[in-house]
Amino acid sequence: MTTDLSEISCPAPFGLPETQLAIRRAVLGLCRTMNWAALNEFALPAAGRRADIMALLPDHSLTCIEVKSGLRDFQTDQKWPEYRDWSDRLFFAIDDTFPLDLIPQDVGVIVVTVSAVPAALRDSILAECTILREPAVHRLAPARRRTLLHLFGTTAASRLMSLEDPAITASLRAARRTE
Repeated sequence: MTTDLSEISCPAPFGLPETQLAIRRAVLGLCRTMNWAALNEFALPAAGRRADIMALLPDHSLTCIEVKSGLRDFQTDQKWPEYRDWSDRLFFAIDDTFPLDLIPQDVGVIVVTVSAVPAALRDSILAECTILREPAVHRLAPARRRTLLHLFGTTAASRLMSLEDPAITASLRAARRTE
């Protein structure tokens, strides 16, 4: 007996922005369950560098998580090796269709089952996600760790203040524009 594959109903594939968002949301959920404090789009002291997700772990280590929405995103990104200098550990967060053999062995892998999320529920549920491979640990120098921890704390506090009182944030932005 043969199966007519055209009759099988598969969820519509994610586009690249939707895949990136689904991976990011799932990874942030994983961070929360592991008691990792995570910040999106964390600006690093290196000029023009921004980590997709930076997480502060309970042991005070910093973990950088680079979200890769697909093969092309991975192949065109030449800056990710620099993130090793700004974290104790480096992960790639990828979807379940990404070819694992392309990821260097010393980089951790977080896999998100994006393909299992029904199209109708993409905005309301998180895709499942798991750490498939732990990364090599590259301990930060104490001075760099102090700098990053201070930056992490001030970034988090600034974002929290913006949420708590948007009017003050808008006022401060307007004041900065006039200077």
